[in-house]
Order: sequence, then C-alpha cells, then structure tokens
Amino acid sequence: MSDATARHKTTKVGLVTSNAADKSVVVKVENLVMHPLYQKFVRTTSKFMAHDEENACNEGDRVLIEECRPLSRRKRWRVRKIIERAQ
Repeated sequence: MSDATARHKTTKVGLVTSNAADKSVVVKVENLVMHPLYQKFVRTTSKFMAHDEENACNEGDRVLIEECRPLSRRKRWRVRKIIERAQ
C-alpha cells in the first residue's frame, strides 16, 4: 500500500479489567452517548479482548488498543502501549 491509500486503524483507550489469560487482556472502554429522548449523556461501556504479547499489562492499567486482523475467536485488538500504570 502506498501512503495515499494507507488505512488508519481504529484505536481506543480503556482500562484493563482482567489479565488472567496468557498473552490476552480484557479492556473496558467507556463512551458517552446522548440519550435520544432526554438529551442527557449516558455512559456506556464495551469490553474488548486484546493481544498483549509480553504479558506486560496488569489490572487497572490504562492502555491504548488498536484494531488488527482476527487473532482468535474473540481477539481482534492489539495492545499498542500502556498509557498509565495502576497504583
């Protein structure tokens, strides 16, 4: 692919909720959505399984995940970097 046709991959920032599996983490991503009727912001959460090659993530870490090819049945994301470590 040339630079003009390079595809930008989707990235999300979330919190690691589980690192029990080998080389995998579960990341919770929060999103604010406006309610269609009441015009108030409602917080929604989504959980994504992400590939963590070095097993570097711990619970409570804030991470940047990036979309990638399917790695397993549920994993379609890869941990790009750890933004903030848990206390």
